[in-house]
Amino acid sequence: VQLVESGGGLVQAGGSLRLHCAASGRTFSNYVMGWFRQAPGKEREFLGGISKSGGSRFYAEFVKDRATVSRDNAKNLVYLQMNSLKPEDTAVYYCAASSGRLSSLIREYEYWGQGTQVTVSS
Repeated sequence: VQLVESGGGLVQAGGSLRLHCAASGRTFSNYVMGWFRQAPGKEREFLGGISKSGGSRFYAEFVKDRATVSRDNAKNLVYLQMNSLKPEDTAVYYCAASSGRLSSLIREYEYWGQGTQVTVSS
């Protein structure tokens, strides 16, 4: 599976963003999809994930009130909507695909995009 993220950029604090991740190469609906981010000098962290059908979602505790993950299997797209952005949300955001179960664990995801930079200004 090839994954390409888009939608990043510069956002003011308090604003929102919607990231897209386009998948190609294999049957998209066979994969659980997750969103992660990595800030400079920090480890990559899980934000949220969505099951193969889109019927189940799972979020990290620290973003669950601000983030929404969705997918469109007909278009091979997965989305991350984040609201009330803060400067500490500045990071490179990644989507990832797993042929296994919905999980927050990085090791469960076999395929990764190249990431898209999100910068939140104060």
